Amino acid sequence: MKKNILIVDDSALMRRVISDIIASDDRLTIADTASNGLQAFDLVTLNPKKYDLILLDINMPKMNGIEFLEQLDKLKLKQKVIIVSTLAKEGAKETIRCLELGAFDFVTKPESFLEAKNDSFKKRVLSALWVALNLSEVQEQSGKKMPGARIGISTTRALHELTASKVARKPYVKSTQGAKKIVALACSTGGPKALQQVIPHLSKDLDAPMLVVQHMPKGFTNSLATRLNELSEITVKEAEHGEVIKKGVVYIAKGGSQMRVLKRGEEYTLSVTEEPARNGLKPCADIMYESLLNTAFDDITCVVLTGMGGDGTLGIKQLNDKKNIYVIAQDEPSSTVYGMPKVVHEAGLTDEVVTLGQVAAAIQKNVGVQKNGC
Repeated sequence: MKKNILIVDDSALMRRVISDIIASDDRLTIADTASNGLQAFDLVTLNPKKYDLILLDINMPKMNGIEFLEQLDKLKLKQKVIIVSTLAKEGAKETIRCLELGAFDFVTKPESFLEAKNDSFKKRVLSALWVALNLSEVQEQSGKKMPGARIGISTTRALHELTASKVARKPYVKSTQGAKKIVALACSTGGPKALQQVIPHLSKDLDAPMLVVQHMPKGFTNSLATRLNELSEITVKEAEHGEVIKKGVVYIAKGGSQMRVLKRGEEYTLSVTEEPARNGLKPCADIMYESLLNTAFDDITCVVLTGMGGDGTLGIKQLNDKKNIYVIAQDEPSSTVYGMPKVVHEAGLTDEVVTLGQVAAAIQKNVGVQKNGC
């Protein structure tokens, strides 16, 4: 059965271009088009089950894309939405807001008609569509190569071997007062919305620094960090090269770069460098976790949230071999895509599998808070 797509864009030319892209795949059909969010809202509320996916522009008259998503959220109407907008490049704040409201992913709209007609834009739209429309297939193939994923053959093989025979898990030893602790979290698809339900619930006196790798392009992670900082008591910022990491601060890995922890004297600093992607990922959670191997942290809390693929599992496996770690994974029902947390759990590396709403409490229970601000 063909998948029904609703196209929402105020540009007649762009509606035509996207319609041609949809028509090129015989598994898809254009159910309706709308020239603004208000028209789309009327279509969706009239028949909420009609559309398998909505391609949504942000900047439109009468009702923009953000307002459209806010109205769906108020009515608790669950729709799979992919943002296709120039603001997905020029206005990271708007894109982050859409992801917070439940948009599955985003594709940057080309700035010219010629760019819109090239194969690159077509491939990006279709790739995003099929990742979103085939969640069950993605979940079954987590850690394997799939449409939209760029996972190397050696990494795929290693992940498959890990999940085929569970890792011998080292017993976790609860650290004593005064121990050096750190939290390292990884997430991907659905991550911005998930992080909004975790980080704002952490104490500003968390007894550890917290590192976050959210798969996201360059230019978006600063807006994500700024938004989370506005919502949280704990300090949230985009990671900067060379800065000393401190307790009670959350550091978001910079999009388009790799983040590592390095020892400098008695302190630990962040290395944020532009370098080749690993398995198509910049930032890559495996790189973040691997960097913790050469540190003297007594207690490392690893957290894996919603996301496609298996980034993070190989790095956590290496930490398990040499360090004292506690691993928290998000459960399937609360995950947008049950890939990354599934792979780490099936590898036998998890200590706790919890709902998204329980993640912050699980982190804080394990890490604790600073006594008298120190």
